[in-house]
Amino acid sequence: MTTIAEALREAQASIERIDAQYLLADILGVGRASLIANAERDLEADAAQQFSQRVARRAGGEPVAYLIGTREFYGRDFIVNRDVLIPRPETEILIEQALARLSGQIWPENRTSARVLDMGTGSGAIAITLALEAPSAHVTACDISAAALDIARQNAHQLAARVEFVESNWYSALAGDRFDLIVSNPPYVADGDAHLSEGDLRFEPKTAVTDGSDDGFASIRTIVAGAANHLTAGGWLLFEHGYDQAPAARDLLLKAGFDNLICTRDLAGIERVSGGQIR
Repeated sequence: MTTIAEALREAQASIERIDAQYLLADILGVGRASLIANAERDLEADAAQQFSQRVARRAGGEPVAYLIGTREFYGRDFIVNRDVLIPRPETEILIEQALARLSGQIWPENRTSARVLDMGTGSGAIAITLALEAPSAHVTACDISAAALDIARQNAHQLAARVEFVESNWYSALAGDRFDLIVSNPPYVADGDAHLSEGDLRFEPKTAVTDGSDDGFASIRTIVAGAANHLTAGGWLLFEHGYDQAPAARDLLLKAGFDNLICTRDLAGIERVSGGQIR
């Protein structure tokens, strides 16, 4: 019989150590620290077989998040599968910028009960996080994918978040609705970009990664163009974009009538979140 330590050492011949730990900890229903504390314990045959199968799938490139069915985001675990994009740490920059406005740090007006729209919600990570961090806000989340919305609803139920979910192709099902804050992490990778055939992106839903345009900017253009008709006076639009898209984002926002423009860098120093205020 194989011990936990032996199984992990063997796995590290084909995958990263931390990935092996996450996979085995999930199978055993324990934390990674428990693996270390119980390293010399025998691994039951069924668990060893499951682990071997997951290691092989991870070695083939399948994301750890899909293998274990969850991904941590802003301190909470979210259900994920191949119907939704895997939440990433850089998107927490978008959360921080949104919360700065909902908390009154940016807006002089009282926005504690603001209406918030998350466009292209996917797993619901952004909308649910905002609903939980700003409980007085009224959060709506939309996505064109019914399968993605099913996962988002599961996450909202599991985390006890009050979010209204709407199946919509961007603004198509939101006629007449206005919000104080619109946020989005839309698809922004250009069609044909080499990154689409690398890493986790190979397994994630293509429509959540790229909008099929040559510059990856079609969805952002749609979001910015329609925002004025769906924002209250003084409302904000914030969205995530690619590493080289900040200049184009600023131009787009200016032409659409936004001011007080912002562009926030992620921890790697990359301009990651842009936005502006409508008057």
